[in-house]
Amino acid sequence: MSVQLEIAGLAVAFRDHREERPLLEDVSLSLERGEILGLVGESGSGKSLLCRTIIGLIPSRKLRVTQGSVRLDGDEILGRDMQAVRGRRIGMIFQNPTSHLDPVMTIGRQISEGLRHHKGLDDRTARAEAIALLTQVGFPDPARAVTSYAHQFSGGMRQRAMIAIALACDPEILIADEPTTALDVTVQAQILRLLMELRDRRGLSIILITHDLGVVAQTCDRIAVMRHGKVVEVGEKRALLAAPQHPYTRELIASHPSMPHPEDAVITHPHDRRPIFEIDDLDVSFPVGGGFLTGKREVRALKGVSLRIWPGETVGIVGESGSGKSTLARAMLGLTRVSAGDIAFDGNVLTKDRDKTLKHLRSDAAMVFQDPFNSLNPRLTIGQTLAEVLKTQGETRSDKIPSRIGELLDLVGLDRSFAARRPRSLSGGQCQRAGIARALAVNPRVIIADECVAALDVTIQAQIVDLFRDLTQRTGLTLVFIAHDLAIVRNLCERVIVMHHGEIVEDGPSARVFHQPERRYTAQLIAAIPDINPDRPINCGPPSTQQEYVT
Repeated sequence: MSVQLEIAGLAVAFRDHREERPLLEDVSLSLERGEILGLVGESGSGKSLLCRTIIGLIPSRKLRVTQGSVRLDGDEILGRDMQAVRGRRIGMIFQNPTSHLDPVMTIGRQISEGLRHHKGLDDRTARAEAIALLTQVGFPDPARAVTSYAHQFSGGMRQRAMIAIALACDPEILIADEPTTALDVTVQAQILRLLMELRDRRGLSIILITHDLGVVAQTCDRIAVMRHGKVVEVGEKRALLAAPQHPYTRELIASHPSMPHPEDAVITHPHDRRPIFEIDDLDVSFPVGGGFLTGKREVRALKGVSLRIWPGETVGIVGESGSGKSTLARAMLGLTRVSAGDIAFDGNVLTKDRDKTLKHLRSDAAMVFQDPFNSLNPRLTIGQTLAEVLKTQGETRSDKIPSRIGELLDLVGLDRSFAARRPRSLSGGQCQRAGIARALAVNPRVIIADECVAALDVTIQAQIVDLFRDLTQRTGLTLVFIAHDLAIVRNLCERVIVMHHGEIVEDGPSARVFHQPERRYTAQLIAAIPDINPDRPINCGPPSTQQEYVT
């Protein structure tokens, strides 16, 4: 193979009137024709900035390229007018399709824009080409999809639409920036398989940015590891994974939540007390659409769910998007009205004596949310946020609140100086620790963590999982851990509940469910988990994940 893209000695710095700070330093990389190069590292390592610099989309005027070159087929493109390169020769898929798809334009129009601009196609020909592209990326009804808007699609289909837009002008290189981070394990496998098929079918070269070594192990030919704006290691994937040279690469590999063996199973907690949660035949329905002529319609998010959770248990709830995981969690905490059935918390029935049960829930149960930044008040310091909870709870004397804030920060592994900092000055992992401290401020007996590690780097994920494990062992906390990453659930939880289309399809000890699943659906979910073994093929999971439109 010949070198198609060559980056040599690239450096980018932040400059304003007060300071100059390097963001990329002496980055040298090459991409061979037809190759998939995996670019891995933590948030802030410079992965996305590097790729945006390549295509001339540096995100701020305060950032400057200070040295280096980027050559495409031997021609220097750094500093050139990128109109002829961007989209036409190098395409890019962004991490969050919802933010990068225009909400007021149909998917067909968004694809056609590039076709008309770069290829000079008329409207009719561009529409036909858009339908052909949507067919290539796996839309079951492309003729309908071409006239639909982004909000009408599921997350996986939005990502497919982004890929279709990136492919519209037949680029030679495709840059995929964390294209599967927020997706279910099965949808992630489908998108990765699609990228590999497109490489084979079109002869594309691909740079795949990710923080998941399981993803690069199963898709990429070579791996480049970045840290603090530098490339610390590059190598063929099997050689690099088998014998990593840099300490940071070894840390990344050690942090990957690979599946433990059956003999490593956690012993199930004894059920010698009354269940802390008792749920019987729970139904939750939401109104959708409808009008004067069609009447109101409802979607049943939960269908006859029955469940017992005992004090001190660590319970994982897994399933695809739309399976009802978060709806169940919100119903358990009284945040969502139920349509039928009963929820009892520590003997108090929420559906019969709502006010009394809610009072117990607010003092004994807490929730950790998925997005650590948006779940904290940006105007308050971490100390003020914790103080607000402690004052509302009313169990801590005013003069003792500062010391209690320090204890909470100690408990989640944050320095006490973080009390004076606001969320915007914290990393994602630090923000999530602050969110856990806020949950612990009410001295809860139960914490429900809803996808709280989904958007975090693999090393930070490992730290948060270790923190939860330590808290449950030291305090006897009951933990309900909702996630789409089954490997993390297997490592943390002694029991796992599998949900599908609003129903519980399997419930049992983690060791048994993961190694001897009773349901075919569970087995397919487990098979779709990205594995750090580079010789294991990608499994796309249950066929039910091929849902096109959001219901």
